[in-house]
Amino acid sequence: MTISVFDMFKIGIGPSSSHTVGPMWAARRFLDALDSRGLKGATHRVRVELYGSLALTGLGHATDKALILGLAGEVPDTVDADDADRIVGTVRESCRLQLDGGTEIGFAPRRDLDFLLADSLPEHPNGMVFVAEDSAGAELHREVMFSVGGGFVQDRAEMRGETPAWAGRNVEMPHPFAGSVELLARGRETGLSIAEMMAANEAAISPDAQVEARLLHIWQVMESSIERGCRGTGILPGGLKVKRRAHAIHQSLLARPEASMKDPLTVLDYINLYAIAVNEENAAGGRVVTAPTNGAAGVIPAVLAYYTRFVNSASDAGVVKFMLTAAAIGSLYKLNASISAAEVGCQGEVGVACSMAAGGLAAGLGGTNEQVENAAEIGMEHNLGFTCDPIGGLVQIPCIERNTMGAVKAINAARLALKGDGTHFVSLDQVIETMRETGRDMAATYKETSLGGLALRIPVSMVEC
Repeated sequence: MTISVFDMFKIGIGPSSSHTVGPMWAARRFLDALDSRGLKGATHRVRVELYGSLALTGLGHATDKALILGLAGEVPDTVDADDADRIVGTVRESCRLQLDGGTEIGFAPRRDLDFLLADSLPEHPNGMVFVAEDSAGAELHREVMFSVGGGFVQDRAEMRGETPAWAGRNVEMPHPFAGSVELLARGRETGLSIAEMMAANEAAISPDAQVEARLLHIWQVMESSIERGCRGTGILPGGLKVKRRAHAIHQSLLARPEASMKDPLTVLDYINLYAIAVNEENAAGGRVVTAPTNGAAGVIPAVLAYYTRFVNSASDAGVVKFMLTAAAIGSLYKLNASISAAEVGCQGEVGVACSMAAGGLAAGLGGTNEQVENAAEIGMEHNLGFTCDPIGGLVQIPCIERNTMGAVKAINAARLALKGDGTHFVSLDQVIETMRETGRDMAATYKETSLGGLALRIPVSMVEC
């Protein structure tokens, strides 16, 4: 069993994969369900109930905006991020919405998006109920869906394992793996790297996927998010009035290029810059890559940028190897634990991204499978217990800086692993299981509810995104 590399790396818009990208895809699935049943033309009203973390932090994470865009027919990987606010503004002002760009219905966000702050669905903290009604108010169709992290969406049947939840579940893989021990064993049997095994599996999932070209395109999107973030100025949206910093940091580094000759740690300034730039773009609702989530979207681009710009042996082939390896590691967390902060805290987002980036970098630098697994294990081992407590429900404080720390940790983890032969005491499987148990035991107040931790330190008057 494996997950597609393109499930782990999705192109979307900010600020959250579980609260923005996921709900937009859920709305798309709901529209498809109406269409397949021939109900779209008879639909007079659509309402959405939001539960758990989606309700508690939905406004800060632009869930309302995502649902409006999704119902209007937009999807995360193609929506024009610069035009999204105009689309949403028109719906808010007119209280009219064209379902999938066609059937027009009355739609008042304050009435038809119901944030049920005190309620949660039992299957997952990020629950949504979509309801379509006819002109008489009779229910035409209802869908219950869950945004389970990283932009993944599942309905109740998928949550219960009754139907496949993602690409590749029922495809016969040439190199199936469900854990790191099995993955390493297959590598020893075949003589293949983790990246080569992942590439072969991807070919089974999507024979015409053009894997290398698509991965390099995703890297280009990541690079573009760094570049846009370095150009962006002003205040990030929401109630915190956070000033964008990447532009000023970038300008200060350009103004003193000789600094790196006197201070070798200047490289850390660049790594921090890359992560901040991406996450400021994410916070502003710009285009980023979920890697594996939006809240952690800056870690892997920052480490990849470090690889391409500071490693002499870097190449496009190395970028592809990095991304395939990182995706294989991320899939283990997805299969055996969680990449949803609402479920396990930020260890499931920045922690997983750090682990993925550490393993990917170790592979790009020529590490063995055992060294790659060791790097990934180190990356998570020192993120265990990481809470998610965004102030005001916004993916800004402490989220943006947490990505810088995740990127730097990932590089250090890879370097530590490459100094050894891959032998170590705690396996990646064991650390993933420990992460899952830690998330299970973590109080809900520290799992993307903004009801505890740093989120209580600063009172914020939230505004609709």
